[in-house]
Amino acid sequence: MAFRTRREGAALAVHDVSVTDRVLAEQLSYYRERAAEYDVTAYGDVATASVRVERLVNQMQPSGAVLEIACGTGVWTAALARRVSTLMAIDAAREMIEIARTRVALPNITFEVADVFTWATSARFDVIFFSAWLSHVPTNRFDQFWALLRPMLAERGRVLFIDEHSDDRDKEIYTSGDSEIVQRTLRDGRQFHIVKNFVDPDQLTARLEQLGWHCRIHRDGSDWIRGEAQPVQ
Repeated sequence: MAFRTRREGAALAVHDVSVTDRVLAEQLSYYRERAAEYDVTAYGDVATASVRVERLVNQMQPSGAVLEIACGTGVWTAALARRVSTLMAIDAAREMIEIARTRVALPNITFEVADVFTWATSARFDVIFFSAWLSHVPTNRFDQFWALLRPMLAERGRVLFIDEHSDDRDKEIYTSGDSEIVQRTLRDGRQFHIVKNFVDPDQLTARLEQLGWHCRIHRDGSDWIRGEAQPVQ
């Protein structure tokens, strides 16, 4: 299957990158282009959504030094920052970071444009948080992603996450013959292919257990799940 970026109509060179890399490159292009319309298309009424976000963050009780992966436009960043000592927020889409930085101008936050798969840090975090990111991790990068998180956690550190339940899968248009690549369309009609693996709580819990993580997942409404994972000592 061939994928192309839609940013400025430029095609990716296909001879020197893996299929996964091409998919992730197109996914990044999609979110860079979507940044300006993300809030309204993802949340609708941001003020109403923020009430739910605040409630979920309070339930998860993040504290201490926190890393937020794929912070997007900062809707979750704002809620996190009010509870924690320090917050490092990263996203591979520069346009998302620019919006988040404007939205959440607090002294305990540091923003960085970074791809989590290549980002390196010597810092250790009490909490690593991500919302609507795990479902965009390709199946063949899943183990690698969780392996990256483990050395970033402080002793007794936790991974907290929000994502979409597998019951919501029918809202996407999957590419023929592929169970994890969906087609997304921007308001201007441009189409992209991205990864979308909805969360089945039992399957995710079992897979993380195989990788040496203890995971607890709770359902929130008909569409979201919230999870907590810790390395097995």
